[in-house]
Amino acid sequence: MTVPHTVRARAGTAPQASASSRPRGPRGPVPTFVYAAVAALLTVTLRLVESARAGDVFIDEPIYRQLGESAAAGGFPRTSEGLFFLHPPGYFYVEAGWTKLVGEHADIIAGVHSSRVLNALIAGVTAALLVFLVARVRSRGAGAVAGLVFALDQFCIRQNDRVLLETATMMWVLAGYLVLVGLARADPPARPRAQALLAGLFLGLAVLTKDHAALITVLPLLAALLLRWGPPRRLVALTLSVTVLSYAVYVALVAGFGHFDEFWEAKTAGVRRLVGVVQETGFNAEGTPSLSGRLLAELPGYATTYLLLALTPVALVLLWRRKEPVYRLLTLFHASAIVTLGYALAIGTLEEQALYLLFVPNLVALAVTVPVPSRHRRGLRVLAGAVLFAVLAVPAAVYAQNRWTPDDGFERLRAYALAHMPAGSGIVTVDGQRTRGVTTWVLDDTYRLGHWAAPGDRAAADADYLIVPWRVNEQGYGHTSLAEVRRLTDGLRPLFVFHGPTYGTLALYRLPSPLPGPDLTHLVVPGSAVTGPLIPAPGPAAPEAPDAPR
Repeated sequence: MTVPHTVRARAGTAPQASASSRPRGPRGPVPTFVYAAVAALLTVTLRLVESARAGDVFIDEPIYRQLGESAAAGGFPRTSEGLFFLHPPGYFYVEAGWTKLVGEHADIIAGVHSSRVLNALIAGVTAALLVFLVARVRSRGAGAVAGLVFALDQFCIRQNDRVLLETATMMWVLAGYLVLVGLARADPPARPRAQALLAGLFLGLAVLTKDHAALITVLPLLAALLLRWGPPRRLVALTLSVTVLSYAVYVALVAGFGHFDEFWEAKTAGVRRLVGVVQETGFNAEGTPSLSGRLLAELPGYATTYLLLALTPVALVLLWRRKEPVYRLLTLFHASAIVTLGYALAIGTLEEQALYLLFVPNLVALAVTVPVPSRHRRGLRVLAGAVLFAVLAVPAAVYAQNRWTPDDGFERLRAYALAHMPAGSGIVTVDGQRTRGVTTWVLDDTYRLGHWAAPGDRAAADADYLIVPWRVNEQGYGHTSLAEVRRLTDGLRPLFVFHGPTYGTLALYRLPSPLPGPDLTHLVVPGSAVTGPLIPAPGPAAPEAPDAPR
């Protein structure tokens, strides 16, 4: 028998409201992993857009790519010049794994572009680690802001776009500190010894990627032991031991395979460069552009980066005022990064990529310490929001300009050479200082290249062509003086010319032959701008972009 609805209602059994009609309560907070995933996705996407044409080949990129291919073949990484021990092999084995995953590339520049994709993915992991680290120390919102700033910062984008060691180094460093701050909290995690071992492994991988990382990993841990800051001393000692042991195993393997002499020679040369005894590259090298000049030239596009770096002392003071073990640990991390860059700035080898090892720790310090206006002070919150918008909007405008300005001269030059120049042709190079320059690394798989500036050397080498990345020589980084390059090119019309932000004018010339032969100066690149009368050698030009090679 069916009971009428009214009867059921009187009996206290009214039907439950439908799901759509129920009042909705407040939603829970967004999980940290969502912020981390968004920051990682944004970071990777921004670095992959036009990555092949928005930044010309940097001198280290073809070298590191070759080392990665060598590691994929087995054994210690090597280049065409022999075993390579100037830097540890950590990143090169990561590259080897990437090569196994996506396949090899016969063309060196295509291989560089593939490794740039790898670096973009590593940068995405770095952004996620930033979010997790700041959220663990302070809040999810602060972590989201840190991840967003990292994703949009133009210096970080340029750094991550290149196949350099610092991107992977910082990823491992942040992974190690993410574990360490958990050990320094008032509520330590379960199995703290295992966590300390894991932190040591991550920091060991950082040092195995770049020895320089010891200054922001081993040095802060030693200070933590001495000052009793951060996690309990027994855990810090365990982390430090694993970090040092990781590198010791590498050295033992090198010695076991009979390569210790080559290793020692490379490392002592690297130490001399690091401490400034030998100044081959960087802003402190003789005859190269000054740091102040570069900073002024970059100011319009990188003002927000400079603003964040200008707050470095503020971040250190704010960290120092906090007495909790977590903040004490981050104080040592930040202070070590400041000391490292400060030494390089004063007398060491100061190269642009070294700044990345300060910028990221400084971003962490600011994110966990800068006061946020309370919700009751609406005016201050609006002001803070406006400042954040400006910090993020300016890099967006710079990014759009950089991404859609063609800067792939060496890729175009290589394509032209393969189409118009016989394999094995002799090419005179003027870039590179003590060793080979980017021109040689890009083309030496098909052509003969050398510093044959003297007529007798050119004749002996049967060299018919000359390649000049003019900005390299204008800024004092070339093997041949600017006056000599002008003499070599006087009255010559380029067969190929490309104007880009990185190398200025990149030009290929046909050299006069001492013997009768065919005149090839009528050849031009299809669609290029090489037309009309003879083009004189470019004169000195102020740097247009911050990408000049070192």
